[in-house]
Formats: sequence, C-alpha cells, structure tokens
Amino acid sequence: MKKSFLLYGANGYTGQLIAKLAKSYGLSPILSGRNEAKIRPLAQALQLPYSIIDLNDTEKLHRKLSEVKLVLHTAGPFRHTAKQMIEACIATNTHYLDITGEIEVFEMAKSYHEAALLNNITIMPGVGFDVVPTDCMALFLKNRLPDAQYLKLAFASIGGSYSHGTAITMAEGLGEGGAVRENGKIIGKPLGHKGRWVDFGLKKLFVMTIPWGDVSTAYYTTGIPNIETYTGASPKTFKLLAYQHLYNWLLKTAFVRNYVKRKINAKPAGPSDETRSKSKSLVWGEVENMSGEIVQARFTGPEGYTLTAHSSLIITQRILNDHFKTGYQTPASAYGEDLVLEIPDTNRELIQTP
Repeated sequence: MKKSFLLYGANGYTGQLIAKLAKSYGLSPILSGRNEAKIRPLAQALQLPYSIIDLNDTEKLHRKLSEVKLVLHTAGPFRHTAKQMIEACIATNTHYLDITGEIEVFEMAKSYHEAALLNNITIMPGVGFDVVPTDCMALFLKNRLPDAQYLKLAFASIGGSYSHGTAITMAEGLGEGGAVRENGKIIGKPLGHKGRWVDFGLKKLFVMTIPWGDVSTAYYTTGIPNIETYTGASPKTFKLLAYQHLYNWLLKTAFVRNYVKRKINAKPAGPSDETRSKSKSLVWGEVENMSGEIVQARFTGPEGYTLTAHSSLIITQRILNDHFKTGYQTPASAYGEDLVLEIPDTNRELIQTP
C-alpha cells in the first residue's frame, strides 16, 4: 500500500511551511520541484527525501507519481501548472491536491470528475486558505438555511502580507476584472463592482468584490446559485476602480505585468514567522433565501499561510489513511463544515441578525 506523498513546489514559500510542519502530523513527504539548488538543501535540513522533476518531463513525472499515493501541488500560478499535474495523477491513479484560488483552475479541475471516478482518486484543488475556511463557511450557512439562494463571502487579514507566489498570481490577473455567480453561471463583472463594510468581530473592515475561488467551489459545495466574494480593501482603492475601464488595457500588457513581477521578486519571499504569529485571518458569510430570511456567521483563524500549511496536511493525512471521496471534491464537500475547526486557534460563531 502506497503511503508516501509528493510535495511538489516544496522550495516555494508555502511549500517550505508545509514541509517544515509535516512531521508534526506524522508525515514525511518527498520534496519535489524543478530547482535542485533549492530543493536539496531544504530536504537535507529537514532530513526528508527529494526528487527533482520538471512538469514537462512526463515520463519522469509519471514514474515518480506511480511510487506515491498523493501529490500536494504547491507550485503556482496554477493556471500554468495544474493541468499537467492533474493529467499525470489520472494516468498514475494518484490523488491530487493543490492550494490554488484561481476560478479557472477549479473549473478546469472539475472537468476531470468522471476520469477521477474511473481511477478511484480524489481531485481536490484549494486545500489551503484558498478555499478551506470560506468553503466550510458556505456549507455551515447552507446547513442553517437550506433554501438559501444568495451567498456572500468576505475574507480579510489583520497584520498579514503576501508571498511571492500569491503576488505573482495576482500580477498575472492585472486588468482582467472580476466574476460572480448568477443563477448558477459564472459571469464576468468589473473588479470591485460592489463594496461594503463588514463586522468581522475583531474589526470592522471595508471589503470589495473580487473573483475568489468560491465563485466556483461554493456552488458545488452548496448548490446556491448566486454567489459574491469580497476581500478587504481601502475605500480609496475601491473608488479608483470606478475608472478601471480607462486603464485595464495597460495593466494587461506584458510590460506592466513584468515590471510588477520584478518588484515582487525584489521583496522578501513572504511574511516572517514573527509576522505570521501575530496575524489573524478573518472570514464572514451571509446567506439569504427568497423570503428574505438571512443567516450570518464569522470565523477567525491563524494567518493565511499558517492556516494553509495546517489544512493541506490535515487533508493529506486523511487521504493517506483512506478517508476520501472519489472524483472532483471541494474541501467541505468531502469533509464537512467543521473541517476548518480542526486547525489550531480557530473559532466560528453565528451572528445575531435583527
């Protein structure tokens, strides 16, 4: 019985956090990626095995995946890397997890549902902060208002910052606009087409609409046909977005995107351990039915990258122990609304509405 797993992209900021935390879950991943100069020292420091693989080397990738039960894929942007890995997992009967938040990647992964069923594997993108806490929130709210037709989810952080990988993914989406789900269909909208204040409990913050992964995943988890997702933003930024039709064309140019990427790469790889320890992630959600009944809840947890390391390993551990559903799954569809509460330092509460 194959019990080991491949951690691909282990040299990235989030990959390293997962690798360092794995032993506390009784797990010993095989560290993998393209860059031996970065993978080998990490593997030696953590006393873990490693394997250098380029995703374009299909033969070597298939050979290595045939030796493991699961791959936890952390090398984004996933719009460039997920398809190759998913197809390799299907070819080798290997479970697939990743930490994406990209709507198009969730939708692409869903298209492999039947193939995953036939091969008795799970395909589950979004096992980190994207989208475990929001996916669990969506199901929690749906279970309390089963006839809900509208879902709003918002997330923010206190004291956190972005890793290179997250920032690069965002840079590649510059000028692309936003998205919501209306009547079951994903519809393009201007980025930040709506804004509002949300009481997250620890703090009241302004949020605006963005194309978060739950526009895809929450629909499969809950069946709610109308979904909006929001994140914390300054009111000033929200106001500037009213003029985005004048400059989005410029943000889409390779010149601007490459300039932003160079700026990102000149900064630290991600938040320091001290910053992460002092930061909090916040989630708020609301469902409403056709009669106007509303249910709201909120969640607090550790900083987003810390949460990702825990949630991805919790799910990995379950699958390695043969606790999984086959086919395409979301975290909450596979493991329920309370999955996120297994992460240390988390709390969820219903909000009393007038």
